[in-house]
Amino acid sequence: MPSSSSFINHGCPNLQEEKGIQNTANIMDVWMDGWRCCNKIKKLYTKKYIFVADGVFYAELNEFFTRELAEDGYAGVEVRVTSARTEIIIRATHTQNVLGEKGRRIRELTTLVQKRFKFPENAVELYAERVQNRGLCAIAQCESVKFKLLNGLAVRRACYGVVRFVMESGAKGCEVVVSGKVRAARAKAMKFADGFMIHSGNPARDFITTAVRHVDLRQGVLGIKVKIMLDSDPTGRNGPKQTLPDIVTILEPKEDVTIVEPSAQDFRPAAPAPAPAPEPVEA
Repeated sequence: MPSSSSFINHGCPNLQEEKGIQNTANIMDVWMDGWRCCNKIKKLYTKKYIFVADGVFYAELNEFFTRELAEDGYAGVEVRVTSARTEIIIRATHTQNVLGEKGRRIRELTTLVQKRFKFPENAVELYAERVQNRGLCAIAQCESVKFKLLNGLAVRRACYGVVRFVMESGAKGCEVVVSGKVRAARAKAMKFADGFMIHSGNPARDFITTAVRHVDLRQGVLGIKVKIMLDSDPTGRNGPKQTLPDIVTILEPKEDVTIVEPSAQDFRPAAPAPAPAPEPVEA
C-alpha cells in the first residue's frame, strides 16, 4: 500500500459538482482526475480522502497488472513517490517478458498508466523487479495452480506439486484450497496442507502471505487460495527478521569456575580521582 502522502494530485472533492456529473459510473474517473485543480486540493484535502485516493489508485493499478501480466508471473506492485516522479515497481518471475523486446512492452505499460491517471509527461516511471524466491511467493504459486488447471491437469496433482515445491523452497508451512465443482455436480472444497501454519494473532500478518485467484472452467468457476507461512530470516530476504513470540531460546550455561582459595571483592563505587594541582604560572 503506498504512503498516505503519495498521490496528493489525483483527485478533488468538489470536482464532481464543478463538472456536473450525475452518473455514478464516472466516479472513478472523477476521483483520479486532479491535476487540473492542484491549488484547490491543497486547501480541501483531508486525511481520510488521501487514504481513500491512495487505496483506489493502488487497487486499480494492481488489478490492471494482474490481468495484463498474469502469464508473466506477476507477483505484486510497489509505488514509490519522489519529488521528481512517481516510480512503480512491478515484481514478477519473468521480468524479460514484462520488459518486452528492447523495452517495448514496459514503455507501452508506462504510456497506459500515464494516460489513465493523467500524469504529466515523464512524471511516472515503471520498473520490473525479479522475485528472488518464487517458491515463497503466494501470488506466483496461485497463478501456477491456475494455469495447471486450465491446461487440464488433475486438481490433486496440481496442488500437491505446488505444496511440495513451496516446502522445498524453505517455507515453514503451505496450504492450498480449491473450492467449486471439482468433479461432481456438487460443489465442495479440497484442502491440501503441509508443515506448520498459524491462523490468528499479529504474527499471522507478518509470517503469512495469501493469494486468491478464480479459474473459469467448463463446469463452472473454481476458487483457488494459497497460503504460505514464511520462516524467520535475520537478513529479511526470505521472511521476517523477527521470530515467533512463542519460540523459547535456551542459552548454554556458563562454565563453572573452581574456587581454589577464598577471595573478597569490593562492590563499593570507586572514589573520585583527586583533581590535578594547578601548574605554577611564571611571573
